[in-house]
Amino acid sequence: MAAARDITTRVGHRTLTLTNLDKVLYPSVGFTKAEVIDYYARIAPVMLPHIRDRVMTRLRFPDGVGADRFSFYEKNAPMGTPDWVRRVNVNTSDGIIDYVVADDEPAIVWLANLAALEMHVPQWTVGSAKLVDNIISLPELRPRSGEPLADRVVVDLDPGAGMTIVESARAALIVAAKLAEDGMIPIAQTSGSKGIQVYAAIAPTRSKTAWSYVKQLNASLHKAQPDFFVSTMSVDQRAGRIYVDYNQNLAARNTIAPYSMRGRERPAVATPVTWEELGSVRGPDDLRFAPDEVLARVDEFGDLARDLLTSDAPPLPDEG
Repeated sequence: MAAARDITTRVGHRTLTLTNLDKVLYPSVGFTKAEVIDYYARIAPVMLPHIRDRVMTRLRFPDGVGADRFSFYEKNAPMGTPDWVRRVNVNTSDGIIDYVVADDEPAIVWLANLAALEMHVPQWTVGSAKLVDNIISLPELRPRSGEPLADRVVVDLDPGAGMTIVESARAALIVAAKLAEDGMIPIAQTSGSKGIQVYAAIAPTRSKTAWSYVKQLNASLHKAQPDFFVSTMSVDQRAGRIYVDYNQNLAARNTIAPYSMRGRERPAVATPVTWEELGSVRGPDDLRFAPDEVLARVDEFGDLARDLLTSDAPPLPDEG
């Protein structure tokens, strides 16, 4: 896609106006808004199954990335949202949020044009919930009738100070073995930095049930290897160890979507990887993929996170 200031183009069955395409969003490498949009347009067919029917939180960088650049998390649909973009009202502890749901390629490109570099989604789907007065109500500590159900569990591995992707890869292999023992098919995804998320598809269940499962996993890993895994959120105690963040399974939380870009110094992507790649990690710069590398990987391997899309996922162990 050529870098021009503004163009009108056809994306799927929609006509979009794309603006300020020559704006540099990643100054360290001169990566432009046109290149961001081009990546999202090309990755959309593979990314969409992982975000479709899920409310989306966006991290926007209207002036590009950098310590001195303005960025913000956005949950509510912005002013000027086209009427063809799906919106879902969700009742949360912060009130009713008017979320965007990206269900098709034009919606992804529209978000990319807003410099929504990062796209985050929860583990539950809209379609699993019962809407009351056109609103989804998220559960708190107690179950709620019609609450949305999670169809995947995530183990978010957060390395403390002094740790790198090398230790995160080792932790991911250990976690994957645990999930496999419980009948699940684990999928690993780089965070775009030094962390890794391990996902697995599950039969639809309460978010609190998925949260409890990973919390128990957190405790058992710490008990088995206290010098490597830490069970507390205390930043000081996490130095030199891996924290298993179970809170990302709560209904009110979300994680970076597969194939989303990251708002870091360089244009990295949250990338599904193979277990062979994790086992081969040797240095802190391994498993960092730029957009063009991710597109090449998809051409060669297809969607490495495809097992998350199964229609026959197993229940969590305590639900069997």
